[in-house]
Amino acid sequence: MARFRILALGVALVVLGVSCTSHATSKPTTSGSPSSTFSAQVASSDLYVGPPQDFELGIQHSGGQGIQLVTFGTVKVHLDFLGTDGSAQPVAKGDATATYIPAPGTPPSGPAPTLSNPAAARGVYSAPGMSFDTAGFWQATITADVTGSGTQTLTAAFTVNTSPILPAPGQKAIPADNPIIGTKGVPNSAIDSRAQGGAPVPDPELHQITIRAALAQHRPILVIFSTPVYCQSQFCGPTTDAVEALAKQYADRAVFIHVEIYRKYGASGAVINKAAADWLYRNNDLTEPWLYLIGADGTILNRWGPLFDTNVVAQDLAKLPKMQQ
Repeated sequence: MARFRILALGVALVVLGVSCTSHATSKPTTSGSPSSTFSAQVASSDLYVGPPQDFELGIQHSGGQGIQLVTFGTVKVHLDFLGTDGSAQPVAKGDATATYIPAPGTPPSGPAPTLSNPAAARGVYSAPGMSFDTAGFWQATITADVTGSGTQTLTAAFTVNTSPILPAPGQKAIPADNPIIGTKGVPNSAIDSRAQGGAPVPDPELHQITIRAALAQHRPILVIFSTPVYCQSQFCGPTTDAVEALAKQYADRAVFIHVEIYRKYGASGAVINKAAADWLYRNNDLTEPWLYLIGADGTILNRWGPLFDTNVVAQDLAKLPKMQQ
């Protein structure tokens, strides 16, 4: 049976909510007592050599109050290259400041890193425009001055590939026939996992046209690949809602599409919608959520995952010329 990382995460990452996948390991740091630890995970997947990319990470704390997330403010990030097999002496590759990005609908950033209950605040820290010059194993050293807990220094290992595995900026978008409202033989839950038990498809504006048809019409596209009900990171629903809000604001700049990941999901197994598989299923693995911006000529202009800054996406949409009706 195919392995989906969305289903295979440990409890820590599920609560941390950094992604429905991870290529990272983390080294915990003790704070206060042996039962109180901080740990970090690299949230970004499909990092590759060359162009600047958003580098996202999450930090959590395990202690007497259970799992808490480090939220708000900024953290410092130092990158080292560890060689092609991870055994080389670290080679310094650069430093950056990562700023907290909240999951849409959760509180925005505060003045300093703070411990939060995941139900109250969750998100990632993002350092935009990071470039990687060599494929192999890398390590991020994260320094966070956490309110009430002092300065925490954490490490998280991750991999960088020679080239992107998933569709990436500069490449042509993949024509795909994502299920839309009115598609014969397709249950509403395969169009949006929230439409179960006879419920209507929410966000109907996002389920009117296929990627293939929009490309054929030479329309710019903003497409979110997500599964709001089954996404263990708790990011899919909020990000889909954020795309719906952008669709209302920038309806004259692009076509807006939500692609549900699963055609069927249950105790007997999961079946992926073909459109989601065409874009995201590689090497017996699938990662999500992903947001893609595609130009009128069918070229991918940008992508974000697992979280995005809504203001940044809005700025990219505002740069597009108005579509002819």
